[in-house]
Amino acid sequence: MSEFVKPKHQRLVLVLIAVVALIGAGLLAAWALRSQASYFYLPADIAADPPAPDRAVRLGGMVEGGSIKTAADGVTIQFVVGDGKARVPVSFKGIAPDLFQEGSGVVAEGKLGADGTFIADNLLAKHDEKYVPREMKDMTEAQARAAVAETQ
Repeated sequence: MSEFVKPKHQRLVLVLIAVVALIGAGLLAAWALRSQASYFYLPADIAADPPAPDRAVRLGGMVEGGSIKTAADGVTIQFVVGDGKARVPVSFKGIAPDLFQEGSGVVAEGKLGADGTFIADNLLAKHDEKYVPREMKDMTEAQARAAVAETQ
């Protein structure tokens, strides 16, 4: 083949093939990941335009006070997530994170059920900027600094 095509044109053909291969790989990756992408919704977003029941999404907001109920099986938790504009009931089966409590921020990963209840597969508890680990809660500031210095 090199007898019929000049080296300059061979390089151009190889570059074009590489570019087409890269674009093809990018499109294939985007197509494969589009169904795996997890969109973030606030309760007001779900109330205004609910996602399809089979679509994996993340619901973020504050756990409303007095809304956490544990089922008789001991592992199913029902609670309400709100954002001041709307409320969404959530059901989660599993072990909740230590930071999960009423009045705290939470991100629930899962799907919206046909009845409007969000079925969570995973809970991510959020803490505020004043978060202090339980072990360091009763320490003075100097003791906390010393404990941190020991771990470095």
